[in-house]
Amino acid sequence: MLLSAEDIERLERKGYHKDFFAHFDKEGYALLRNLQKHCVFYDVENQRCMVYHSRPSGCRLYPVVYDEQKGIVIDEICRAKSKVKEEQIARRGRKVLKLLEEIDAQAKSRRNLQ
Repeated sequence: MLLSAEDIERLERKGYHKDFFAHFDKEGYALLRNLQKHCVFYDVENQRCMVYHSRPSGCRLYPVVYDEQKGIVIDEICRAKSKVKEEQIARRGRKVLKLLEEIDAQAKSRRNLQ
């Protein structure tokens, strides 16, 4: 899951250190860490998100995602994919594209600082 600068700031305000939940790839993108094939914030025992109210923007828009070959789609692995309505896909899809533009600009800025 890609993280925006705002996502990082929001999670840090909740008391989490950036090194705990994020890592940066060589292109400057911030990514949410996974532990044992789950998001670092996923409580496996209780099957819930530990930061639900402060979760990253990509999590809020899920299961609407961007596929480089297909564009805006519903993530096929999502169990609730059949419950997402067309108007939700369209609305969230616009937000996904806007979010990706912001994240791309932030990654470019980080690369320029290196």
